[in-house]
Amino acid sequence: MSEICPVCGLVKELCVCETIAKESQKILVYIEKKKFNKNYTIVEGIDEKEIDLKELAKKLKSELACGGTIKDGKIELQGEHKIKVKKILIEHGFAPSSVEIR
Repeated sequence: MSEICPVCGLVKELCVCETIAKESQKILVYIEKKKFNKNYTIVEGIDEKEIDLKELAKKLKSELACGGTIKDGKIELQGEHKIKVKKILIEHGFAPSSVEIR
């Protein structure tokens, strides 16, 4: 017998919780200068409870070929990747209107 999602009540294979969560997020992508005048791309506003930040950060770092980390619910990527990050987030199911570049 398959597991049942406690949120939506559907079987895990048919669960739509994460898809709905991706569409309802308000994500902000911006550049921040850190130590030694290095630029970091910050991805902020993703709800940790609904979307696996660790897995998303891993995908972003892999596709952008850069280093990064997760701090205080934000994904920090080394380098300037604002436009590329938005494109990748849209490819992974986030709504284009919910991803804002500052």
